[in-house]
Amino acid sequence: MAKKQEGELVSNRKAFHDYEMLDSLEAGILLQGTEVKSLKEHGGSLQDSYILISHSKALLKNTSIAPYKFGNVHNHEERRDRELLLHKRELIKLKGLSQQQGLALIPLSIYFKKGWIKVKIGIMKGKKNYDKRESLKEKEHQRAMHRALKAREE
Repeated sequence: MAKKQEGELVSNRKAFHDYEMLDSLEAGILLQGTEVKSLKEHGGSLQDSYILISHSKALLKNTSIAPYKFGNVHNHEERRDRELLLHKRELIKLKGLSQQQGLALIPLSIYFKKGWIKVKIGIMKGKKNYDKRESLKEKEHQRAMHRALKAREE
């Protein structure tokens, strides 16, 4: 029997620069066969993607999954809307949060979990420019501290 894969396939690192994470949850995703194969080869991008709640459905918008290179005429569209699989109470919660001022639903990563492909959804609040600069200063300070500790150990 084949070993089940685990691990991250695609991540949205820019989301943590532009947004502050308040909460997160996990959702399944409805994919076609060639999309799964393309994701296994890390052929996707979550840059500029977002989640829209409409008509009691959650849709993953503007996500790019590269066409499968060994696909045929039945290959998938690269930037089509993909449905997320959520429970009704989760949909109601997300719909309420998405209507609040300043909050956004952003996909953070696509990964394998127990043989299924999942999407990590972040409930995010947009950062101001000065917040972005402050977080970059903090990150640089942490790097300098780690460098100094490493130099001291050697």
